[in-house]
Amino acid sequence: MLRLPPIDYRSPQRLEEVIATLASENVRLVAGGTDLWPNMKRRHQLADTVVSLMSVPGLRGIEHGKDGVKIGALTSLADIVRDDKMRALWPAFTRAVASISSPPLRSMATIGGNLCVDTRCTYYNQTEEWRRSIDYCLKEKGTICWVATKSPRCWAHSASDSAPILCALDAQVKLIGPDGERVIPVSALFRDDGIDYLCKKSDEILTELLIPAGSDQDHCRSAFWKLRRRGSIDFAVLSVAAAVWTDTKNTVTRATVYLGAVGSSPVSIDVESLLVGQPLNEDLIKQVAQRAQKAATPMDNTDFAAAWRGKMANNYTHAALNEIAGLPVRCAPPKHGLTVV
Repeated sequence: MLRLPPIDYRSPQRLEEVIATLASENVRLVAGGTDLWPNMKRRHQLADTVVSLMSVPGLRGIEHGKDGVKIGALTSLADIVRDDKMRALWPAFTRAVASISSPPLRSMATIGGNLCVDTRCTYYNQTEEWRRSIDYCLKEKGTICWVATKSPRCWAHSASDSAPILCALDAQVKLIGPDGERVIPVSALFRDDGIDYLCKKSDEILTELLIPAGSDQDHCRSAFWKLRRRGSIDFAVLSVAAAVWTDTKNTVTRATVYLGAVGSSPVSIDVESLLVGQPLNEDLIKQVAQRAQKAATPMDNTDFAAAWRGKMANNYTHAALNEIAGLPVRCAPPKHGLTVV
């Protein structure tokens, strides 16, 4: 049985106490703990102090309003999937959330935790003994990235399933730190670096997610497709999130497409130069899918061959946009835990 190492565990009841603790050395925050605790048991993440957010009031719950929806960072993934309005107004987002892990873990895991979840890599996500046997990688104590040995950077890939679709839907997050609070787009939360992958300051806490009303089902159509070996538990090896806004004549006025799990942050695809001012049709969708394959540069750092994952970026982007356009989808739809879309 794997056991946690000795830690100083704290569970403050005020956000100010949490922020003050973050000034200490080697401190980690924990919410649901579905990622951190297993990682610490395997000793591939360490901390002297672990600070739980679960006793801090006001950080969970779903609040629907005329401007959109506010979701507390500690809201469980299961609560999001169960919310009738979330399924009706943001079906692609709830599909993404429902695809994360398994039902028991979704009952514990939080939306804030999933947005901030650590990047992943075949050479990093192993036990301490395994990593020590081949020498450490750049992300943990080492001096070399085993995925790209001549590269000066770490290529661990983004593991958040909620991030790509939230980027596509123009969602924002609220961050609170010692200098006050700020609201930034979800797309600005991430940095293309496998180690330093969040633009959030080390003493800031993600407290709230905001999805604007202009991105709901009444204003745009969206889709989320996720590729993994099994229909449950597994992290994505590719995901595609797309959102398309149209006018009354079904002409595209705005469009966004993001790829997940092929880079250290969600990858934005330039689609507006192709789609805006045009009706969404098969020919344009093929061109967007080709752009997605060209932009996807998956490395050999996770399940399945990297070249095949790149080709699947084309297929899944094509399928996601066909779904949005109401055209026949040639790919088999991915499995997820959502019974009502």
